[in-house]
Amino acid sequence: MQKVVLITGASQGMGKETARLLISKGHKVYAAARSIDKMNELAKIGGFPIQMDIANEDDIQKVVDTIIQKENKIDVLFNNAGLILNGAIEDIGIEEARYHFQVNLFGLASLTQKVIPYMRKAQSGTIINTTSVGGKMYSPLGAWYHASKHALEGWSDCLRLELKPFNIKVVILEPGAIESEFGDGLESQLTRNSGKSAYSSMAQSLIKSGGSLKRSPRSVIAKAVDKIVNNSNPKTRYAIGNLAKTLIWLRVYLGDTLFDKLIMSQIK
Repeated sequence: MQKVVLITGASQGMGKETARLLISKGHKVYAAARSIDKMNELAKIGGFPIQMDIANEDDIQKVVDTIIQKENKIDVLFNNAGLILNGAIEDIGIEEARYHFQVNLFGLASLTQKVIPYMRKAQSGTIINTTSVGGKMYSPLGAWYHASKHALEGWSDCLRLELKPFNIKVVILEPGAIESEFGDGLESQLTRNSGKSAYSSMAQSLIKSGGSLKRSPRSVIAKAVDKIVNNSNPKTRYAIGNLAKTLIWLRVYLGDTLFDKLIMSQIK
């Protein structure tokens, strides 16, 4: 059954890979991102690229209005757009941290708020929120990223309960190490933010460990989203990619002290 799908952050990485797959399956995919020129390929295969800055309220409203005017519905919202921010808490300015939350949480929330009334009217819909393994665990020099993803986890859980009476499914996608996603900008951000600070040795250790990390292909995320889209009763959470399930399990069962030791043992 063809569905109208809106994907944010669709100009690269997991979003673009998912858009490709869903288009190939016959869905009407609106691919949203700031850089519309990076989505020409999606237009050629039948997608509908649309410009949107997730931190811009006018952009968000325009995208929702455009899709509703053309399709009269949005069946699936894949909230995939997001940023990674690396550096010590002491080294990152509050304004940069605030913008990070604007993209990873508040912009996503604004878009979701604007889509919900149409799903509620239809008494159906699926909202997929990309958090991260980082929303369940933590690591040094990643506090703002972890904080935004922890917040999105809790926000999504509340949303799931609120929308259940309206037959709207809320699914949390928790990627682990994914190629070109996990650790994107790790070296440049750590060098810029903490490379010359009191945390420089820790930053260098993280750069080394991140470079050797095995990553799963983006296709595992696309396949997971395809599965969710076609499932009338999807699971509430999908931990996908290298180390995803392992790290979540370790965080739950080791407790703080042992998990701290495990994480710090990887930074040498």
